[in-house]
Amino acid sequence: MPKTSEILVFDSGLGGLTVLREIVKARPDAGYTYVADDAFFPYGQHNADILATRVVPLLGELISTHAPDIVVIACNTASTLVMTQLREAYQVPFVGTVPAIKPACASSKSKRVSVLGTRGTVKREYTKRLIADFAHDCEVTLVGAENLASLAEAALRGEDVSDDAIAQEIAPCFVSGDVRTDTVVLACTHYPLLLDRIARLAPWPVDWIDPAPAIARRVENLLGAHMSENIPLPAKFIFTSGRTPSLALAKALQPFFGAHALEHA
Repeated sequence: MPKTSEILVFDSGLGGLTVLREIVKARPDAGYTYVADDAFFPYGQHNADILATRVVPLLGELISTHAPDIVVIACNTASTLVMTQLREAYQVPFVGTVPAIKPACASSKSKRVSVLGTRGTVKREYTKRLIADFAHDCEVTLVGAENLASLAEAALRGEDVSDDAIAQEIAPCFVSGDVRTDTVVLACTHYPLLLDRIARLAPWPVDWIDPAPAIARRVENLLGAHMSENIPLPAKFIFTSGRTPSLALAKALQPFFGAHALEHA
């Protein structure tokens, strides 16, 4: 019987679920472990050295315990800061998440693009290099949203999040003048959790660039052909804090896992 591919998806919190959802669509035959490092959330408040000291050994423990065939780092901050160290330390293939500046600039008609990310992501040299390499004919506005990731997590947990709070976070993305912004890069995996509301609150329509489908395609290419026709195994969901999701949160999480039943580890 063909072996079921095992995929571990890792994020600082719940934002990586938007990446997981696309991977599950592409590979419903795989087994899944989702790890939210909520004990260290949000990653944006930690410097690079502290984050590496935390994430690199933690991923080693997770790889040893769950033996994944591939690890997806569904977090822009971790991907841009510690991916090199992870690939040097462990043999398992890693797929990261970086701001989708190249496709955004290629598709923009007005050539005015905004990158909506955490404050850490938009300040990072990695992001600036992407702009230098791929945004030659575009004017790029970097927008560091202080609270949007936390608002997305709160909304997923069923808490009340006001339209005004969301609108305030996204407002700097919309630059007008002779030409106006027509494309916004979602440079944090949390933000697609709020995409319906973000799009509704936008002052004018734009293209929202979510990297999750491209990440799913990369995972599918690395894994190769579907190896198993088995009924999907239960998926594991782990908070590093050790807490267990409430019934309401567990219900909200389930759709991201497709046909996989959800277990809590």
